Amino acid sequence: MLINTRKSSAKTIYAGLHPRLRITLLAAILLSSLPVLHAAEATPEPAAVPDDLALNFHLMHPGAPSAPGDPNAAFCLDGTYHMHYIVSHPWKGHESFAFIHVTSPDMLHWTWQPTKLQPSFTGHGMFSGTGFLTKEGKPAAIYHGQGSGRNQIAIAKDRKLTEWEKPFPLDVRKPDGTEAKINHWDPDCFLIGDTYYAISGGEKPPLLKSKDLKTWTHVGEFLQHNLPDVAYGEDISCANFFPIGKKWMLLCISHSVGCRYYIGDWDEKAEQFVPQIHGRMNWRRENQSLFGMKQWRVDYFAPESLLTPDGRRVMWAWLACLGKNDGSMDRRTIESLPRELSLAEDSTLRIKPLRELETLRYDPVTLDDVAIDPPKADLLATATPGKRIATLDGDASEIRITIARDQAERKLFGFTLFPDAKGGGLPIIFRPETGMLRLGNAEAPFAVAGLPKGEDVELRIYIDKFLVEVFVNDRQAIVAEYPDYRDKNGLNAFTIGAATALKKVEIWKLKPTNQGFREAQKNRNWEPDTK
Repeated sequence: MLINTRKSSAKTIYAGLHPRLRITLLAAILLSSLPVLHAAEATPEPAAVPDDLALNFHLMHPGAPSAPGDPNAAFCLDGTYHMHYIVSHPWKGHESFAFIHVTSPDMLHWTWQPTKLQPSFTGHGMFSGTGFLTKEGKPAAIYHGQGSGRNQIAIAKDRKLTEWEKPFPLDVRKPDGTEAKINHWDPDCFLIGDTYYAISGGEKPPLLKSKDLKTWTHVGEFLQHNLPDVAYGEDISCANFFPIGKKWMLLCISHSVGCRYYIGDWDEKAEQFVPQIHGRMNWRRENQSLFGMKQWRVDYFAPESLLTPDGRRVMWAWLACLGKNDGSMDRRTIESLPRELSLAEDSTLRIKPLRELETLRYDPVTLDDVAIDPPKADLLATATPGKRIATLDGDASEIRITIARDQAERKLFGFTLFPDAKGGGLPIIFRPETGMLRLGNAEAPFAVAGLPKGEDVELRIYIDKFLVEVFVNDRQAIVAEYPDYRDKNGLNAFTIGAATALKKVEIWKLKPTNQGFREAQKNRNWEPDTK
């Protein structure tokens, strides 16, 4: 992919770009007066991840900075978990993209495998899609073939994913047999009965069906209708459609505002998804653009999920723009903690941290009945309020804080991670006046008043060096970065207006799971071919 300033060439290249690269290119041109470079020249040389940026228990790319980092084609096969994620690299003098392959026994300890799905094998770059099983039980990946103009399918030759059959493009036809003109990007494939269905990206995703994966019929629009809190212009990309509880769930993104989801029913007769609930998993930070597209505001992006052998739906997302406010992407390629998804009786979504994370705990500390008093009024104008309740040992921790319901109601209270003597740090704040949970400078919907009567507030905090993920009552989760984390190991608590008692504070150190990451930094067996 050679980008130059000659209008005819640029127009042709731009039209063939995947939507995410179109947005990235436009943002770069709009936000910078720098000349547009040859893509291969802009690719960083391989470099080790510095120790202070090498995470302990998050999945992170061991090589040079790269973007995008979408997780893709996830499976559990014969007791082994498989994940792919996108990495950019030179190929034949230009920039292209491959699917890096990692495996794990528990979704936490990852081993890097030789890269198989790469342009030297497929003939094109690898852009997002999903993994699925064929009717015969073979692992397969559907994805967008960069530069091919088509979505593609590759079928594995074995269940260890060591060899793949050559990919083939989706041949999409109208019911009368003529070629269907549809958008080709970010596809998903799923089986209902003995029929394969696939969707492709766009504001109105097309639905396709096939009996053999090779010849596809364009059925029509996938969504029967949209929902009121989805703005015009929001696309459905990086889609993943699956049954959950008694419903169906569409996990996806809008490129402008990040990860979101729909919950609803599958209308078998109409062959359409009927959404009933819509929710978001990403929220704007205060210093980011209000408008999204020209300046991405996506910390949580490009989701992928799988079904575990014991029936849990587990998802990951690429942490795409941590700390970025200028329209650029975070090139460290970090994936979120795995999250377990389920539905409550009222079909609302529940989000839990992966239960296997509990196996990493050691050296527990428990504090009971911790009293927090409000500061004097004259102190509020001069310093961040707070009481030191614990000192964290190490840079990998889990904290679980339980607040009795009667102590949490109508309270403006919270906690500060990485506090310093000047009132700095990363705040976690419950805001009853807005019904929001704040982490850093982003806020996600969560209201104590909305919990069932008698349900205590349970806050779970995961700290991995500079990266923090917060879960509350299995109903909300939010992520933030705090780059100035070094040598700041306190946990402060504060309350405004009225005293608050913390029922219990539990703290564990967490064992690192990055042994495979360290090994991959050395052996580099994952490096894609460049010729």
